[in-house]
Amino acid sequence: MLTQTETCPVILKHRSRMAFRKVGLVLAKAGLSYNALVEMTTYHIGLKDHLELFKKIRAEFVEEPYPAWTAIEVAGFVRDGAVIEIKAVANRVPKSE
Repeated sequence: MLTQTETCPVILKHRSRMAFRKVGLVLAKAGLSYNALVEMTTYHIGLKDHLELFKKIRAEFVEEPYPAWTAIEVAGFVRDGAVIEIKAVANRVPKSE
């Protein structure tokens, strides 16, 4: 089992993409896409070590106009092996361009 302190880039890429895919599933269930996101808060173990990698992965899912975003470093998560968590807020009314 991966520990929370491991920061292998391959693992981080996989877990970051999985987190965004899970957000996408919730959005799709509501008939929405990533474009409906208006705010994101992401929680990270080792934020400074993988921020640039995370930003690249975020760009695969989230496009302009970008939602407000706050990234917070945390000491750990309740779930063993977790290295990232995403809180997302979406709006059913389309964003104006």
